[in-house]
Amino acid sequence: MPTAIEFNNISKQYRLGLVSTKTLSHDLNRWWQTAILRKEDPYLKIGSVNDRSKAADSEYVWALKDIDFKVEQGDVVGIIGKNGAGKSTLLKLLSRVTGPTTGTIKAKGRIGSLLEVGTGFHPEMTGRENIYMNGAILGMTKAEITRKLDEIVDFSGCERYIDTPVKRYSSGMMVRLGFAVAAHLDPEILVVDEVLAVGDAEFQKKAIGKMQDVSQGEGRTVLFVSHNMASIRRLCQRGIVLEKGSVIYDGTTADAIELYMGDNVVVGGKVIDKMVVHDTNVHISQIMLNGRGDNYVNVAPEHNWFDVDLFGYLDKPQRMSLEIKLFDKVGIPLIFYSPDHAASPMRPAGDFHLSYRIDLPKGLTKGVFYGDMYITDSCVKGLADLYKSFVVESEGCTTDSGFVLDYSNNVGVVYLK
Repeated sequence: MPTAIEFNNISKQYRLGLVSTKTLSHDLNRWWQTAILRKEDPYLKIGSVNDRSKAADSEYVWALKDIDFKVEQGDVVGIIGKNGAGKSTLLKLLSRVTGPTTGTIKAKGRIGSLLEVGTGFHPEMTGRENIYMNGAILGMTKAEITRKLDEIVDFSGCERYIDTPVKRYSSGMMVRLGFAVAAHLDPEILVVDEVLAVGDAEFQKKAIGKMQDVSQGEGRTVLFVSHNMASIRRLCQRGIVLEKGSVIYDGTTADAIELYMGDNVVVGGKVIDKMVVHDTNVHISQIMLNGRGDNYVNVAPEHNWFDVDLFGYLDKPQRMSLEIKLFDKVGIPLIFYSPDHAASPMRPAGDFHLSYRIDLPKGLTKGVFYGDMYITDSCVKGLADLYKSFVVESEGCTTDSGFVLDYSNNVGVVYLK
């Protein structure tokens, strides 16, 4: 396949708190040296690494540094990383919102960009008027917009308010309208930032479906930035991970997600350290997994279960039971375990010891999973929550447990056999 996008040694530097070199003579000198003589920027200095969590040790910062990669035509590439890693800056460079400090970008074909909510919309103009204006900004002719107007309006789901000024739109409606225009631009390259997170579930499903149609059915290229790993895994064949302005991984989507999500699972603490108590009547003194007090449990292939024991004290009688949710690293739920869902047993006041055996589904693959625990009163009242409180490392379950995993819709659902 031919190359659609090529980043060659791309770097972007910003001067913190300033937009110039402080003096008019220096600004003119920079313009003369770079724009006319085509020389290196005389005021370009070695700056600090783009780490938003630390105080700056320089007035210059590299938002991006030495970015080199190619994207083939028809590829759907997910760009992931922490906030401030440089994802949006990279897309803005590609969309020509700003220019690189060093390096060159080559893109083949028309680019449709959706980078920020309501970009290019005038609040006093109606939705219909903004479709024409935004379409013209993106490179569409008036005749082309008119021909696709009904399709754009229908896709956005904003037909009732299409002749209302967009200043009265919600942020979700703005995203719907903006994405509808960009998607119907018929771009060779579609660039989508995290804006889809603003839309509701129905629109996100529709938008992802449209991106799949654009890439698979029409052979167009998509660059997709999102913190929703389920969407990245479903949509993208390739993942790029950015950290502090640099590419730290470029490869399969699964490995990219594994690298990105690895920091979210921490082994070595105690389960009880993650507990948030909602009822002062309940005092949990210890939680054990397979007889151990730490937050890690290994499940061998011949064992499709692990044991959970809760120890504590009740000031007065209380209905109480345990619920567990097990997730993969992407956040897709695998198991919801609630043995006393209908009616929690009444526990007497005083010391208590609750013991449960958690069956894992046959076919659970080898990997690391994390779990939430909830101590509840018949699913009506939450007594205590323990989010991401423990880690399960499965070596692959082969024993029949009475549970079956169904991934037919790209979502892991557990059914009782």
